[in-house]
Amino acid sequence: MKLKKGDKVVVIAGKEKGKTGTIIRVLTERNMVVLDKMNLAKKHRRATATTRKGQIVDIAMPIHVSNVMFADPKDGKPTRLKITRKDGARTRVAVKSGQEL
Repeated sequence: MKLKKGDKVVVIAGKEKGKTGTIIRVLTERNMVVLDKMNLAKKHRRATATTRKGQIVDIAMPIHVSNVMFADPKDGKPTRLKITRKDGARTRVAVKSGQEL
């Protein structure tokens, strides 16, 4: 998977289509990513004995990696990534602008 934690991505499918967000977690075994404050679901939390009160909280749910694309650092539009080798080190390059990441 070419996407990493902290990358800016654009959602290209689903209920959040067109929105831009930051990856906060990558689930490689399921090919999914969790975006900051996107694809929210309600979760009922039970109160613990002393520290936490019962409440309904919003939690960010995973989105399949095929439904997001990397946001080009130059203009913010969706682009693909390619991996190039420079002196034995792998670098990611945005296809649309050619800018290294």
